[in-house]
Amino acid sequence: MKSMSDSFSPAPGVPPGQALETPAVSEAVVKFKSCRWRRPPEDGPECCGHRDVLPIAGTSFNPEAWCPDCAFFKLRRTPKKRSAEDYRY
Repeated sequence: MKSMSDSFSPAPGVPPGQALETPAVSEAVVKFKSCRWRRPPEDGPECCGHRDVLPIAGTSFNPEAWCPDCAFFKLRRTPKKRSAEDYRY
């Protein structure tokens, strides 16, 4: 008979005491994912859409080659909600 702790063990094949490892994400990929010039996958291949980078890098974009030293990087920001008084003249 199994105890209650056995039913909550990690995935089969993983020795007890070892957690499942998550793949490390590089700083370049993190920077690329937060960049305002990143084209989302819905618009085609995920790449940098900056007018100076796109002709050189193309759509087969590698963040490791471009993002660490990108001079065009600007963080995406959520637009602030504007009040109705901002539209009055």
